[in-house]
Amino acid sequence: MDDSLNKKYYRIREVSDIVGVNCSTLRFWETQFPQLEPRRNSHGTRYYTPADLETVRIIHYLIKTKGLKIEAAREELRVNRAGVSRNHEIIDRLTAVRDSLNTLIDSLHSMR
Repeated sequence: MDDSLNKKYYRIREVSDIVGVNCSTLRFWETQFPQLEPRRNSHGTRYYTPADLETVRIIHYLIKTKGLKIEAAREELRVNRAGVSRNHEIIDRLTAVRDSLNTLIDSLHSMR
């Protein structure tokens, strides 16, 4: 998880912006994944913990990156959450390395 995200609670709009999905998608995922249950205040406002945010990121990885259907993603999260989380972290790190390398390559090309 990104260390710069150190709030105790996140509103649904913040989670939506961080992960890159619509608020309606997050609300739908809440109905489909029992592991995702953000806290609510008396007015019904959702408050996601950092653990909830990590769960959303894993769900996003399973559905959007791996291309699993909801049922398969739910089962994968239930059976092998640790493995999925580890794979997700590895892919995030590799993506960051690739982006850094691409930046370096672009810098080198601009020096010519």
